[in-house]
Amino acid sequence: MSKERGDRRAQAHDTELGDAVARAQQGDEAAFSRAYRIVHPPLLGFLRGLVGDDAEDVASEAWLEIARDIGRFRGDGAGFRAWTASIARNRAIDHLRRIRSRPRGTFLENDLAEMPARQDTAEEAFETVSTQEALALIARLPRQQAEAVLLQTVIGLDGPTAARVLGKRPGAVRSATHRGLKRLEKHLAPLRPKGCVTDSDPCALGGAR
Repeated sequence: MSKERGDRRAQAHDTELGDAVARAQQGDEAAFSRAYRIVHPPLLGFLRGLVGDDAEDVASEAWLEIARDIGRFRGDGAGFRAWTASIARNRAIDHLRRIRSRPRGTFLENDLAEMPARQDTAEEAFETVSTQEALALIARLPRQQAEAVLLQTVIGLDGPTAARVLGKRPGAVRSATHRGLKRLEKHLAPLRPKGCVTDSDPCALGGAR
């Protein structure tokens, strides 16, 4: 799918989501169910990248809070995705603290001298391997890098919005995303079909023809 087509599809989903949220805030249970169906799959993928097999339990906790506080939400469809991602992330952090196994990735916020990584690296991961395997690869990144990549590629937030969810400066999130994508690219290299030399090789996304 082209980026332009993907952007149009995301905008349509956000319009539909915004309408559903507005009706849900008026007590429309069917509209809340529709908002849930739109948001839950990527939100669950985001949580799988953070807490692995405990994602379903953490998602249930997050949705209880979302349902309780939806009347206080103010914003559009894209804003709702960011709001729910923030709630889910907080529940994930609480969960990791409870089991005393929170990842301890290091993170440097200095500017990078390297050229930026290809922004479709994460998309390639989902096309090269299964969704579960792609999320497992991202989960191997240091936590702040994984969060930055997941928020932008799975939830679909833009950089500034992801920075607000993470409570970081936009430049720090760009740095974390860059580092995460570079690491992810190294993980993907052994998984590409034989004969694919670079990401730009057409066989990298669809196998040798």
